[in-house]
Amino acid sequence: MTSRERMQIALNHQEPDRVPYDLAGTTVTGICKGAFLNAMKERGLSTEFDSAECDPISQIVTPIEETLVALKSDTRRIGARRILDYEKIRTYDEKGTAILTDLYDCEWRMSTHELYYSQATYPLKKYDSITEGLEHWKVPTWGPEQIAKMEADIAPLAKQIGDFCGIADRNCAGLTEMSTRIRGHEAWYMDVYMDPDGVNALAQQFIEHKKEYWTSLFSWIKRNNLTDKILVASECDDLGTQASTLIDPNDLRAYIIPKFKELFGFIKQEMPGIKTFMHSCGSIRPIIPDLIDAGLDILNPVQFTATDMELTGLKRDFGKDLTFWGGGIDTQSTLCKGTPNQVKDEVKRILDIMAPGGGFVFAPVHNIQDDVSAANFWAMWDAVMEYGKYK
Repeated sequence: MTSRERMQIALNHQEPDRVPYDLAGTTVTGICKGAFLNAMKERGLSTEFDSAECDPISQIVTPIEETLVALKSDTRRIGARRILDYEKIRTYDEKGTAILTDLYDCEWRMSTHELYYSQATYPLKKYDSITEGLEHWKVPTWGPEQIAKMEADIAPLAKQIGDFCGIADRNCAGLTEMSTRIRGHEAWYMDVYMDPDGVNALAQQFIEHKKEYWTSLFSWIKRNNLTDKILVASECDDLGTQASTLIDPNDLRAYIIPKFKELFGFIKQEMPGIKTFMHSCGSIRPIIPDLIDAGLDILNPVQFTATDMELTGLKRDFGKDLTFWGGGIDTQSTLCKGTPNQVKDEVKRILDIMAPGGGFVFAPVHNIQDDVSAANFWAMWDAVMEYGKYK
């Protein structure tokens, strides 16, 4: 059975030969550079990674094809880098701090002792409202220059898809994420109640921006005769906290979810038959029915430690409508702080809950962070390969 066949069966809520495994298929199911290097050295695998596919902000890497094959990852990513021209626009200050400004005029910094970049500036923070700010700043268009850079980055990837599950992946974060990056977190939360028209207008600009990106990416996919190999389109927006939705569920239903319904509909119109994937951390159970109604097919990362996100209930109540992609092991505690035996036990327990009947793709809850030891990475991987087989 090929990886693509395995994924197709699982996505259709049936049982293939084993649970599909995803590493590096999206920018939210990957591995940070330090953890990757340590894990690969442990078993003598190549530590090379495709630098053009690295997400510099979160320091996520894409292993080279030889390593992905050895790891039995069933997925391959097709999408623009998060920061186009990263190497050209990165500068350093006198203390060695790396500095870059992204497409949206947000500045990011990473000092010599940090593992990731942190945001330093917010384009609309200085204004009294989003509405006022949008008189001076607009979400940029996905123009010919950006399209050319994207195509240069992804051109070598066409041959790598082969018999794997191709995933068309976004390079822009979600509507609430991007809105808070542009406006600033505290100000945006206030704007939800003080300037709802501005909140709505900014989110709509990002929807149009995303449509431009998807149109360009799908055009490239079609020109390269890859349409039948791309099974999934990956989007994201962190709509939850550890204990609740990010803002009141009714506000999400008013400002955010209808726009995702518009976007999912657009994606499925452009690529009939494709499955929509959405990453949203946190406690989002109250709005899962709304997301299904909006056209969502796949939920990630399935953060089962958040309030009301218990796996048995999610599988029971939504398993007929959603594929759960993630939730394979807790990345906040077990994977980084547990022993290898604890890691193995948790993976087995979750497979017993989520694997029956298909509709499950194994990935941890979000990216594997730098504090995950090589021993725990391999305990996870070994457990998936041992216990993830269907009889």
